[in-house]
Amino acid sequence: MTRPPFDATTAEDIATVSSQLGRPARNVIGIAARCVCGAPTVVSTKPRLDDGTPFPTLYYLSHPAATAAVSTLEANGVMVELAALLEGEVGAAYVAAHESYLADRESIEHVPEIDGISAGGMPTRVKCLHALVAHSLAAGPGVNPIGDLALEQCAWTPTVCECANYSESEHTGDG
Repeated sequence: MTRPPFDATTAEDIATVSSQLGRPARNVIGIAARCVCGAPTVVSTKPRLDDGTPFPTLYYLSHPAATAAVSTLEANGVMVELAALLEGEVGAAYVAAHESYLADRESIEHVPEIDGISAGGMPTRVKCLHALVAHSLAAGPGVNPIGDLALEQCAWTPTVCECANYSESEHTGDG
């Protein structure tokens, strides 16, 4: 298996993610998607945290504007609309997205406690649009149909920078 594509992190990336999250970033192993300005948008997190906790969410949406836009979609009930699409072709593509997610995580580390568990409700439910959009941004268009649709519907786009001025001195963390 090959490791999923993501950029190695720098101290500046970790400081930026910590600022974005409002807490120290932890167990970040790479940047899976970036804003057009270069700031992290999606981080890749270790499948097993340093404290031993299994962590199924490989792709984590960190960009505040993206997170806010996706939260608005969830608050407006879009998840029900998207879940209704899981019949037929979209459902089959969603199962494939789940399998892709599992393969990406497994290529980093096998964690038996989370075998078969991906993120966002895949492969049968739409549970967390943040995780599904993060997967879409990390994997690229066409891999996660529900994440792609949510990204199309939200009031944020990865092609327009909405970043704050992140400062290394605001937060520190072990990544």
